Amino acid sequence: MKYLVTGGAGFIGSNFIEYILDKYNNIDVVCLDALTYAGNLENLNEVKNNKKFKFVHGDICNESFVDQLFEAENFDMVINFAAETHVDKSIVEPDIFFTTNVIGVRILLDACKKYNVKRFHQISTDEVYGEISLDNLNYKFDEDSPLKASNPYSASKAAADLLVLSYFKMYNLPVTISRCSNNYGKHQYAEKLIPLTVKNVLHHNKAIIHGNGKYVRDWIHVLDHCNAIDLILKFGSVGEIYNVGSNNQKQNLEVVTAILEVLNKSTSIIDYVENRPGQDTKYAIDYNKISSKLGYVPMYKFDEEINNIVTWYKNNLEDIIV
Repeated sequence: MKYLVTGGAGFIGSNFIEYILDKYNNIDVVCLDALTYAGNLENLNEVKNNKKFKFVHGDICNESFVDQLFEAENFDMVINFAAETHVDKSIVEPDIFFTTNVIGVRILLDACKKYNVKRFHQISTDEVYGEISLDNLNYKFDEDSPLKASNPYSASKAAADLLVLSYFKMYNLPVTISRCSNNYGKHQYAEKLIPLTVKNVLHHNKAIIHGNGKYVRDWIHVLDHCNAIDLILKFGSVGEIYNVGSNNQKQNLEVVTAILEVLNKSTSIIDYVENRPGQDTKYAIDYNKISSKLGYVPMYKFDEEINNIVTWYKNNLEDIIV
């Protein structure tokens, strides 16, 4: 069995590659990554000498290159992590997001169709559903919730999801999609809340919170996400969407406060700054489908793991691209 993992030098992709190579002896992994700002070869240090691993430097938007790679490697599974992901950047440069997140996906889908790949799996996001009011305490998005993307990033991911499903319906291409909540874990780029806060504090800067800090996200450990993807690839039904969460909803202020506690710093160093444009208030997803149908059970609790994650960043500051 041979997997192509696109965007595998990034945060979630690199953790997934480690997870798969550690768990299975019968899977070869090819990592394709363009090594843009959020991709880092050091994220792959744990697997770079594994005989079942191969790194390829390239862009999913280069159609002739992708075609040649598929022809040469004979992939069984393609798992697409490759994406532009930062909301703020999407507001300033939306063209880059639609090029990578939509055109790149179309190129991968065409290659999968041409070379009879057994499964194309699209890594999506809960942000395609839009936001939930903070007053709506119990509501969660399920897989049938309408898409209400509120910024160019989430709109590009929603467009990609629809494109993936169209290839299933039109060409009978075996596809699956997972929409996951906020990931935390090692190797995350420092524009994201947890590593950015650790970096700022260790560099004797303020801990930044945008707005009032009351915005809510459902935090999932990246290894729970990896397990969910693995289950979908093995047991998921083609043409289906699976929400992946962990029911660890936290306000941004709670997350930053937890980080400061681990670092033995006072909350007095928090600096409340102007809110981000287009900031969604709350995300929460219902992951009953993947739990009931595929046996997914999240293993990691945020309150128990935040110490380990902050400590990892504290000890691996050089791994945080700044």
